[in-house]
Amino acid sequence: MRITFLSRSLQIGGAERQLALTARHLHGLGHKVEVLVFYSGGPLEEDVAAAGIPVRSLDKGGRWDVVVFLARLRHAILSSKPDILYSFLPVPNVLAALFKPLLGGPRLAWAVRCSDMDLSLYDRLSRMSYRMEGQLARRADLIIANSEAGRRVALTRGFPEDRLEVIPNGIDTVHFRPDGHAGNRQRDAWGIEPTAPLIGMVARLDPIKDHGTLIAAAAEITRRRPDARFVCVGGGPANLSAALRAQAEEAGLGSRLVWAGSCHDMTAVYNALDLAVLTSRSEGFPNVLAESMACGCPCVSTRVGDAAEIIGDTGYTVAVGASDAIAVACLELLEGDRAAQGVAARRRIVNAFSIEAQGARTEQRLRTLLDQE
Repeated sequence: MRITFLSRSLQIGGAERQLALTARHLHGLGHKVEVLVFYSGGPLEEDVAAAGIPVRSLDKGGRWDVVVFLARLRHAILSSKPDILYSFLPVPNVLAALFKPLLGGPRLAWAVRCSDMDLSLYDRLSRMSYRMEGQLARRADLIIANSEAGRRVALTRGFPEDRLEVIPNGIDTVHFRPDGHAGNRQRDAWGIEPTAPLIGMVARLDPIKDHGTLIAAAAEITRRRPDARFVCVGGGPANLSAALRAQAEEAGLGSRLVWAGSCHDMTAVYNALDLAVLTSRSEGFPNVLAESMACGCPCVSTRVGDAAEIIGDTGYTVAVGASDAIAVACLELLEGDRAAQGVAARRRIVNAFSIEAQGARTEQRLRTLLDQE
């Protein structure tokens, strides 16, 4: 099969990492794969290119670079002559659907990577793209949701049920594995003692991730465990970053909370943590939970998307916004058998969410798509 992936970028993110993993897996099975991105320079480009997969940038000049960018996009797809155009997330999905009649016949697959979204938290263009995705969904020949929660929400948005399928994300459990030495090096880089209980949240700075709830929970945990330390890994807008830092200072966290920004070595990050926390208000399949667990790090999450299915009985899920419940769950896990918790968490991911299983299902479904009249 000739498969062209389409994405805004290959920056660090759950959807982007899953695209890279899927592309590499399909390439390894002998398929001709390439990746088109709107913007170049994403850290994951190196991983994809190192596997021998071409990454072509459309060199979009910004939000309002439209006419020239669209001409480049059409030319790039036509020159690739893919059997399948596989787009990820609302804007690429919308553009792929709009261009479909002009592309000479490739099958169109969409990746849907979120569940219920509070559109009031986003700008006008993001809201418009999300709504257009629902309106254009019938132009897609196949829509792959990465969670049951995402599938349910997609149906309410008018996505055609007969073209909508769930294939959970796959985790590279060879790459994401327990590594105490890497974890200690990361702690040292953050200035955190090896023996300090460390609770971390890996998420971009975005209103939907609700870092404010994490800050409130951290303040409560600190009252019970003054030795606890916290780290937030992920970048975001400067104004939101400044507001969250001010909130953390007001909560009395001070140097107990490290704002680490974006980190490339996520295996080291997860291994540095004793617990991973996710306070999101909406998710589909939260990769950070599965990746943390593959590294032997138990998790506490809000009950969003498929978080409960991922965590199982190895950690806890609580109601959205319930900072007190998050604090209680974290304190209980900190008092438990850390080694046994880590073994159980990793075992669950290896058994249920491997990249091999996800890749096999994706390949089979794409082959079936080509066989359809």
